[in-house]
Formats: sequence, C-alpha cells, structure tokens
Amino acid sequence: MRLLVVEDEAVLARNLADGLRDAGFAVDVALDGTDALDEVAVTTYDVVVLDRDLPGVPGDEVCRTLVDSRPRSRILMLTAASEVDDRVAGLGLGADDYLGKPFAFAELVARVRALSRRSPSLAPVVTREDLEVDLGRRTVRRAGEPVLLTRKEFGVLEALVLADGGVVSAEELLDQVWDENLDPFSNVVAVTLGRLRRKLGTPSLIETVVGTGYRI
Repeated sequence: MRLLVVEDEAVLARNLADGLRDAGFAVDVALDGTDALDEVAVTTYDVVVLDRDLPGVPGDEVCRTLVDSRPRSRILMLTAASEVDDRVAGLGLGADDYLGKPFAFAELVARVRALSRRSPSLAPVVTREDLEVDLGRRTVRRAGEPVLLTRKEFGVLEALVLADGGVVSAEELLDQVWDENLDPFSNVVAVTLGRLRRKLGTPSLIETVVGTGYRI
C-alpha cells in the first residue's frame, strides 16, 4: 500500500512516515503543496495524508487537484483547526476523512487502513486457487492453513493477486510496495519473491515471465 504524507513540519513529517512504514506501508513525503503535486503527477497513491495548512500551494488546492486527477486516491486531511465548520469545509473539498491535530498515532493508522479498504480497486478477500488473501485483516491462508508473511512479502503478494492473472513487473512491485528511498538497482524484489515462494509452498503459485515480470 503506497501512501503520501504531505506535511510542512519536517520533524512531524519524518515521524509520521517512519511510524507508517513500521505499520507496513510504503511512504513518500512532500513538505509543501508544490512537491505534493509533483509527486501525485507521477505516482498513484492509495491514501494521501494531507495537511491542510501548507506553504505555497495550499492543502485545499492539492485536495481539489487530487479529486479531479486521482479519484482512486483516498484523502485524509490533517489540520490544527478542530471546529465543526472547518471539518465540514475540508470534507466539502472532497477529502474522505478528517483528523484534527493533535491526534493519537494509532488513530491515524486505523483511519488510513479504513480508507485503504474503501479503495475501489480492493476487495476484502481475494482467492486464487487454494490461496486466500484477506486484504483488510492482512492475513493469508493456503489450503486452509495460515501463512505468516512479513509486511513486504504481503505487499508483493497483494500486488500479484490484485493483478488478476496479469503480469506485474519488478519495477511495478518496487513502485507499489517500496518507497522512493529504495535504490532502484536493488535486488530486493527477487529476494522477497524467493522468500514468498518458499512460504507459500508447493505447487508454486507465482510464475516468472522471463523478461517481463511475475504473475499468479
């Protein structure tokens, strides 16, 4: 699951990104509205955590642009203003949820997970042959037996099952499961797929399409 955190307070932005990565998300950071628009122009995010009070291009304008150009991206708006009128105004711009500062980090994670489950591209449970992937609970079973995966292994499996038999390239997996801080020449995709194959057992469900990518 790919997130964008848009927050002009650098320390807060870094802390939010680190915490969300620990919770299993791939996270990019933008420190102002201009950077945010540059990021969303090239990457489709599942959820954008958007501070409303941004320098340069304001959060309201970023929100409008996202609604118009990236309708699949869910928007969680953050603001220091907590009055009802402010919340209503933020939601009226097209934001999917609203969280006033200060907030408990656990609540932020819960709201992000809830928004990601509302994405039209996701189904609560996906089955492929004897494999069952619960996208909401982030659990996996094969032939009825639980399969314990790391966050990145689950992210790779999620991308493959949602492709519905289509081929997913290594570059697409890097884009969806990891974030912009990863070295693009890393072999982390191949290593993660190797571990995932072993954990899922035999017969193997993941096919390598030489020169193209991977599919289930």
